[in-house]
Amino acid sequence: MSYFRTALLLAAMTALFMGIGFLIGGQSGMVIAFLIAAAMNVFSYWNSDKMVLRMHHAIEAHEHQAPELFHMVRQLAANAGLPMPKVYLIDNPQPNAFATGRNPQNAAVAATTGLLDTLSAEEVAAVMAHELAHVKNHDTLIMTITATLAGAISMLANFAFFFGGNRDNNNPLGFIGVLLAMIVAPLAAMLVQMAISRTREYAADRMGAEICGNPMWLASALAKIAGGAARIPNEDAERNPATAHMFIINPLSGQRMDNLFSTHPNTENRIAALRDLAGHMAPAGAGGFAGTGLHEDRAPRTDPPGPWGRRERSDRHPPSRGPSKRGPWG
Repeated sequence: MSYFRTALLLAAMTALFMGIGFLIGGQSGMVIAFLIAAAMNVFSYWNSDKMVLRMHHAIEAHEHQAPELFHMVRQLAANAGLPMPKVYLIDNPQPNAFATGRNPQNAAVAATTGLLDTLSAEEVAAVMAHELAHVKNHDTLIMTITATLAGAISMLANFAFFFGGNRDNNNPLGFIGVLLAMIVAPLAAMLVQMAISRTREYAADRMGAEICGNPMWLASALAKIAGGAARIPNEDAERNPATAHMFIINPLSGQRMDNLFSTHPNTENRIAALRDLAGHMAPAGAGGFAGTGLHEDRAPRTDPPGPWGRRERSDRHPPSRGPSKRGPWG
């Protein structure tokens, strides 16, 4: 079913490209737009995940760089019945995360340094479980291709500005067609983002809670991430708004309302759904996630922020001989 939805999305994007091409250059413009769309569809399938990671300056992390996060993701992936995804870190103070990849075998999860510095270990685990739920549901293919093509649609609108003054083109609607392309294309890019059903976030919340074993960990994480996203700008996301729907919380400023044009459900509604789930869900196993500091409490512990806090690390490890770098980079 996920591949069928992907095919429908790609067909819609192709039709949109052709329509804008027709408005800009008539039938010849439509043919050129179709060829461009076909090439981008193929390119996006294989490379959209890499492009999105580059857009946000994500750096692949190895186990020796972020052992706690690596162990956590490995444990959660095993719980979800998934292969171990690649782990990426984004040097960004805004707490946030996303998943990408065309299938579970080529998946990646990315977390910002702000997420690791702000959240407790339980909350980080819940966020990673949410992202793995997107991988398990095959949402990441649609999300990454949408991010790439939605940005391309916006770029196509810019072509209308340059070609609109050419009186020799075959645009049957003239300057009105150019104006339509310039106005409709950005709106269409926004509609494409909304086409990624917001119910996917609810489904990923529910499955993520099952993977990590405690809905309240994710509820607490969502509240902290939403608060951080409202206060801390994400410059890379602002420059690439077509990728906003990929994050667990909308990284763009001024987009917190649960209205027709929002790419995410209202955070309070998501938290309420998780609280309701917690009332019907059996407690996590007695062992929790061994080695990550996770337990089966109903709410996150009040440890230092993030699994990288100095006090938390000093409680479990002997002091190091030299100065250590702060965060998962050291």
